Amino acid sequence: MLLKRKFYERETVTVAKQLLGKKVTRRIGMKDLSGIITETEAYRGSDDPASHAAIKMTNRNKLMFSQVGISYVYFTYGMYFMFNVVAKSKKQNAGAVLIRGIHPQKEINVMKKNRRVKDIKKLTDGPGKLTQALGITMKQYGEDLTKKGGLYISDGMNIGKTIQKSRIGISRGLDKNWNFSFNIKDYF
Repeated sequence: MLLKRKFYERETVTVAKQLLGKKVTRRIGMKDLSGIITETEAYRGSDDPASHAAIKMTNRNKLMFSQVGISYVYFTYGMYFMFNVVAKSKKQNAGAVLIRGIHPQKEINVMKKNRRVKDIKKLTDGPGKLTQALGITMKQYGEDLTKKGGLYISDGMNIGKTIQKSRIGISRGLDKNWNFSFNIKDYF
């Protein structure tokens, strides 16, 4: 079942935790590439110095201030696309959850071809890797994830204990332990 918009209309950190175990699907032609979300990071608005939305709205970050349940994709380091989900409560001015990792499930051979990698353990264990594997680019910027289209998120599996730690690759907001994951070896 697709996640409804209400799921994303909650505090960003809560949504980041609860996206763990959900299934992301990328439809390319007649193929559905999918995987279970294994790692996320929350980024809020003006109260989060590591967020794109910390200072003001720009052309790049404007989706973080808009309707929840849509994809916020951006290009970084001149080589990687990052896939985020807009999620925030009505009290927050902005927010998004970075999808940092997935456990591949369907069309793994297509993902391997997209990444030119044979080792499944290294296929989607990072935000740039998973966008390459799933073929996510700026064309998915603003896509409605609550509808069955080219990119969407649905129910997946229940997970138990989550691991919470500091976000990765940032220099500000290090005190916010908003990186969430689970021990994949317990499930796969």
